Amino acid sequence: MWSLGTWMLQAALCCVLLQTVLPSARGLNMCMSGSATSCEECLLIHPSCAWCAQEDFGRGRSLTSRCDFSQNLLKRGCDEHFIEYPTSSINVLQNIPLSSKGSGSTQYDVVQIMPQKISLSLRPGDQTWFSLQVRQVEDYPVDLYYLMDLSLSMKDDLDTIRNLGTKLAHEMGKLTSNFRLGFGSFVDKNMSPFSYMAPKYQENPCNGYKLFPNCVPTFGFRHILSLTDKVDRFNEEVQKQMVSRNRDAPEGGFDAILQAAVCKEKIGWRKEALHLLVFATDDVPHLALDGRLGGLVHPHDGQCHLNDNNEYSASTKMDYPSLALLGEKLAENNIFLNFAVTKRLYVIYKNFTALIPGTTVEILDQDSKNVIQLIIAAYNNIRSKVELSVWDHPEDLSLSFTATCQDGNPLPGLRKCADLKIGDTVSFNVSVEARSCPPHGTDHRFTIKPVGFKDRLEVAVDYECDCGCSRNAQNNSVICSSIGTYNCGTCQCEPGYLGARCECQEGETSNMFLSACRESEGKQICSGRGECSCNQCLCYESEFGKIYGSFCECDDFSCARHKGILCSGHGECHCGECKCHAGYIGDNCNCSTETSGCISDDGKMCSGRGSCVCGRCQCNEPGAFGETCEKCPTCPDACGTKRECIECRLFNSGRLADNETCQRQCKDHIIPVETLKTDEPGAVLCLYKTDDDCVMKFTYSEHASGQSILSALKEPECVRGPDALMVLVAVVGSILLVGLLLLAAWKLVITIHDRREFARFQSARSRARYEMASNPLYKHPISTHFVETDFSMYSKSYNGGLH
Repeated sequence: MWSLGTWMLQAALCCVLLQTVLPSARGLNMCMSGSATSCEECLLIHPSCAWCAQEDFGRGRSLTSRCDFSQNLLKRGCDEHFIEYPTSSINVLQNIPLSSKGSGSTQYDVVQIMPQKISLSLRPGDQTWFSLQVRQVEDYPVDLYYLMDLSLSMKDDLDTIRNLGTKLAHEMGKLTSNFRLGFGSFVDKNMSPFSYMAPKYQENPCNGYKLFPNCVPTFGFRHILSLTDKVDRFNEEVQKQMVSRNRDAPEGGFDAILQAAVCKEKIGWRKEALHLLVFATDDVPHLALDGRLGGLVHPHDGQCHLNDNNEYSASTKMDYPSLALLGEKLAENNIFLNFAVTKRLYVIYKNFTALIPGTTVEILDQDSKNVIQLIIAAYNNIRSKVELSVWDHPEDLSLSFTATCQDGNPLPGLRKCADLKIGDTVSFNVSVEARSCPPHGTDHRFTIKPVGFKDRLEVAVDYECDCGCSRNAQNNSVICSSIGTYNCGTCQCEPGYLGARCECQEGETSNMFLSACRESEGKQICSGRGECSCNQCLCYESEFGKIYGSFCECDDFSCARHKGILCSGHGECHCGECKCHAGYIGDNCNCSTETSGCISDDGKMCSGRGSCVCGRCQCNEPGAFGETCEKCPTCPDACGTKRECIECRLFNSGRLADNETCQRQCKDHIIPVETLKTDEPGAVLCLYKTDDDCVMKFTYSEHASGQSILSALKEPECVRGPDALMVLVAVVGSILLVGLLLLAAWKLVITIHDRREFARFQSARSRARYEMASNPLYKHPISTHFVETDFSMYSKSYNGGLH
């Protein structure tokens, strides 16, 4: 079912169409002012024009008066039964519901696009719309063919992947229950100047090479293992392989890619599986025309040339394939190509992905240690997006796409949705307009197909260019004075005869006829651009184009131009007004409604700093510039957006850490420096705190060439925090020290106090001795003892003696 956003878009487009029709009804009536003298010519003027085939309609008026808006014809007395007014229509022929799972008993009937077949009946100039839905189903079968460069520089990589099959099958088993793996290898054409051709190198190209003296003869492409679910066989075959050697740096990898794509039976690609071709190399490829260096003048024919030994037999007979041929064959066979290349080659292969639909690029470690993570990332990247492609697009059809992705917002001009989860469903609204009528009997068909999917929408096109009344044409009809053909209410006279009933001959004139050739009283006869003959204007021929109309008032060359081109080349000139093709608007049709050119690398419209006008960004944020307003050193969010690029490019961290996202969104020139200069004119200093509490500094400026320059410190500035143990020791030591100091101070105070007291005691004691020695009043104490005997009691006094 269509979403609310899709219906709103339909309503908006209908309003636009009505706005293009109604002004014509109020002002210039393009139907009546056209040059139509037959029903078919009337239908070509504008999709809103209708023709009245009623015999007695419009007598006494110009012949073109039969061509008018249908509502006007009814008002003027034309019976509805005689009005020829075909309209565009859509008929859904096959509409099987989308599947939810890819494996199991229903894997051969998996449906990922809906509908599957429709037929369109199109009237020229009339836009019509249809909707389609696409879903990446869960647990979809996967065929993965690993194509490896076996030139000498890849020896360490070969050693790394000898047990790749088991590990890869284990990881892929988490994503799909139906996985098959195949293997092939390549080097280069075994001919001069691409390889060593001296006799001593024929059996061993590494002869005399000290670092690695033995290797196998040079070969172009060798298919080693067809796709199989027995991953142990992959390990066995890889362990048997040996590297070879070629002469020049570029490899013959594109020969190998083409053979892996077109030799479907030998490779074993399944129709009902996702096809993933992983291309691992550490150097650039040879391209088309390189083969002429070796005398190969025949271009590649795009066919399979594997012999009985599964080797590429035409390697020394045909040139290398072109990028266009490569892209065509990959798309024909629904193959996603993933370039697994070393870091120094990333930019080169990234440019290839822009020319070959359905390709991605990932950075491969020097020894291929990250190959499994790379393949998983490539698979997730492929399964996270849906992009539509059009096959056999008829030249006279205009197609315009509007994508409605997971957020539910219509995105005009886009045919791609990204950041999807497996199982998500996205929809696309397709606008179709026929610009002209093809020759009779032409069978026009085209196909809309998600890149890399086997599923497709087949569209058959029929053109509403003929009037039903033409089937009843009468030759030499008495209505036409027996010298003309009566067709759809008008007479088509024999040469030399004119008039509504072929009643006049060329050259006859009269005042009555002349008055009928003036648009209004006082105006020139036939607008000064024709002659009046038998009540009709015969318009002059012009070297600039066609002059037409009842009074020769119209032409097809007096419309607005853009850069000297009539209607900008995107419309048709009709009586002074440009009738724009689908996807263009404006007085001179120079304004494109496509918005794909306004989408920045981060997926935002004009980087969120402007609006898309005529297919180009108009920046609203002060200081913002660039094709998608992506450059803005003075914007508040400038440092924040550039910070993510610093994190992923220099430290492989942050939100954009995966290779595909980082390289796609971060194209700025980053200069690592030891010391940051902050006094450069026009440079903005940015700082942010890292996860480990360090401070990262960089400057952001725009070069005169238009490239963004980021100068960043090689390493964040980190202020080391105190060691916890040292802090503890310091605190405890401080407490002890303070305690000892306090104890010492207390001891000192006590000692001083004691000494003072002792001194005071000594002084008092000395004074006491002096007093006893020198005081004349002092007498020693006298002790008296009483002794009782039997005879008497004596009193004895002792003072040193008896007294």
